[in-house]
Amino acid sequence: VIPIPRSGDEFIDPIRGQRIVFRKTAKDTKGNFVEVEAFYQPASTAPPAHFHPNQEEYFKVLSGSIHVRVYGQVKIYHTNEFFQISAGVEHEMWNGGNKETHLLWKIRPALRTDEFLETMLSLGQVRKTYQKGVRSLLQTAVIMQQYQQEFRLAKPAPFIQKILLAILAPIGR
Repeated sequence: VIPIPRSGDEFIDPIRGQRIVFRKTAKDTKGNFVEVEAFYQPASTAPPAHFHPNQEEYFKVLSGSIHVRVYGQVKIYHTNEFFQISAGVEHEMWNGGNKETHLLWKIRPALRTDEFLETMLSLGQVRKTYQKGVRSLLQTAVIMQQYQQEFRLAKPAPFIQKILLAILAPIGR
């Protein structure tokens, strides 16, 4: 069953130290964008380097600061600063500060980003995406194949990922 998030839904990933609240879903905006508020705890961990092949992301730092690595360089954005990450640009972000960071985050176009975020954060809540071993790898392969228009890992190379997903995702299903 594919989860369908609604405005106001909140998800917490205790491992990564992140909480998101959906403000506008793909359904609300007729697919134009998804908007969430993201809260990063101090010393939160970054997701793996990744990119969004078909979407741009827009951020406003509402409070705190966020570290962003783009093109191998780290920049720190502070309260009231805006930044954008274009489609296809590899990036990572984390809270390297000592207080909670609060962001307004918009992803355009929506595609199925709200479903992807809900899936990943729901699994994080029950610690399914962080288990060691084959089960977690197979589950990740299913998710990565399902949402490859929204999210791709920076490494390994795309052709290697495609081969691995083609082998592992059917086993994971």
